[in-house]
Amino acid sequence: MLSQKINHLLSAFEPITLMEMDRVKLMNRVDTKFAFSINEFLDFLPALSEHYRILEIENTRTPRYESLYFDDAQFSFFKDHHNGRTNRFKVRFRKYVDSNLSFLEIKHKFKGRTDKSRIKVDVIPTELSENHQEFIESITENNIELRPVMWNSFHRLTLVNKVENERLTLDFDITFKWEEHLQNFGNLIIAELKQENVNRNSAFYALMKEKCIRPYRLSKYCIGSIEIYGGTALKFNNFKKKLLKLKKINSYAA
Repeated sequence: MLSQKINHLLSAFEPITLMEMDRVKLMNRVDTKFAFSINEFLDFLPALSEHYRILEIENTRTPRYESLYFDDAQFSFFKDHHNGRTNRFKVRFRKYVDSNLSFLEIKHKFKGRTDKSRIKVDVIPTELSENHQEFIESITENNIELRPVMWNSFHRLTLVNKVENERLTLDFDITFKWEEHLQNFGNLIIAELKQENVNRNSAFYALMKEKCIRPYRLSKYCIGSIEIYGGTALKFNNFKKKLLKLKKINSYAA
């Protein structure tokens, strides 16, 4: 079983708690993404234990996440990303399943940096309350009529550099769903290196260079939107090559 293989390799990592992670919240940061297959991941994961500790929540090191993304009727958030706008937003509710915590989260990408704001919620709603709308407007500075457009779920490993102010997330078993549409990327890993400023000398960045895996700019929200709405509501010419690469990675035998 894949989960057994991953958990066996993760036993070599020293744990870190949520409280200890306060020093690497990095709510304002630079993100660098990478994509590779499960087989590649299993191959180089042991090399990371020397440099990183792993987040452990409720006795699990691969907690599950669920997200509900919102956009307007014109898919403006998606189009802003597709068209390369340097000032753009994403709005989602996210549930941290194992810790039973949920938040309304807004990610603001501005000139290469990511600023994340959030407020706690009791459950993930399918309609925005007045309080939610006020929070979104306070961050985006726009009164946008938003609606839910996609569910996303995945498991995540969170690694924290032992020395540097750096966090690394590795998402797998990635699923996108809306109504009758379901797409699973079961052999794809999306890694996101979160740093105060880009540090190409970090252990993970150096490992990616050694493995000839280049940084990759495409969000899970955009991937899922293309899979669910592409060809009908969305044009995605600028993402076609990237999506083909991700599907090629996902098609490798696990």
